This record gives sequence, structure tokens and C-alpha cells, in this order.
Amino acid sequence: MFSKGDKVSVLDDAINGVVLAVKGNEVTVETDEGFVMNFLKNELVKLNDSSNLMDSIKRINVDEIKKEKTIPKPRSFVKEKKDKHEVGVPEFDLHIEKLVKNKNGMSNYDILTLQAETAQRHIEFAIKNRIPKIVFIHGVGEGVLKAELNFLLGRYDNIDFQEANYQKYGQGATEVFIRQIKK
Repeated sequence: MFSKGDKVSVLDDAINGVVLAVKGNEVTVETDEGFVMNFLKNELVKLNDSSNLMDSIKRINVDEIKKEKTIPKPRSFVKEKKDKHEVGVPEFDLHIEKLVKNKNGMSNYDILTLQAETAQRHIEFAIKNRIPKIVFIHGVGEGVLKAELNFLLGRYDNIDFQEANYQKYGQGATEVFIRQIKK
């Protein structure tokens, strides 16, 4: 492992030097400061001779470096295909943080009432303006808002609804389809 002339460093101390002799498990080292000291083999580590540049270059694994340098490709997600002329579907987030600046002082009843009234306003607007489809984002939670929303939507004859696209919204959204009544 060690031979005469090898550059070594002591593991637990800031000592570097050159091997003078190896006798069994004991290595005699002349330190950079000129002292001759004895160490056990397991106390030393061999230093690479950086003066031989070609040996250092040959030890470099170029393929490993290329693997480290490559930028990982972003994960691909299935995207909904849209026509060039297709208009986006209006999405309405019913989370209370999106509806009011500060919910402090509001009871759960007040919050749910505000969310339901907001949903009803958007439904009425969509019906009046003949918007065929809207999406309500209600979140998963305990399902209270979703149940209230389903109750509200069930009161309309010209509305169908279902859970929205799972890939896009997860389980926290409802898609509303408005059948247009001919005038």
C-alpha cells in the first residue's frame, strides 16, 4: 500500500510528509518540516502526486461528470388539448382566503354563507351570460363546502355537475355544465 517516496498525510493531525521506509505495519515518514516520525499504516492516507498531470486526467471518469452535468428533464404531465379558438373555462376559488382579506371574527356559519352566496352569484352570472361551463374550486377538507355547493347546484333544473378533472384540480373542484334554455 505504501512505498518509499509516497506522499502521505496523517489522518488525525495536520501533518504531511514523504515515506522513508515501510516495516510491517509501521511507516517511517519525513514530515514537510523535516522531522522523522513513525506511524501505523491505518493512521496515514496516500496523497496523489499532482505533478503528473496525465495520471490525474486518466483517473477522471468523463461519463460520470456528464451524468452530473445533465439537467434532469422536467416531469411531463398530460395537458388538456385546446383548440386555438377555445376560450378557457372560468374557475372560481371558493376558499375563504380568496374571498376576504381577513377572516378574523367570522364564524364558520358566516364563512360558509359567504362561500355559498359567492357560488350562487357566479352561477347566476354564467346562466345570464350563457357561459356553458364553469369550475368551482372548493378544496378537499371535511367536505362541508362541497356538500353545500352540491345542494345549491341541485336546485337548478338546467345545471349538471360532476367532479372536475382530477389531473388538473385533484379532488377539490366541481365542474358545472349549464344547459342553455332557448329563448
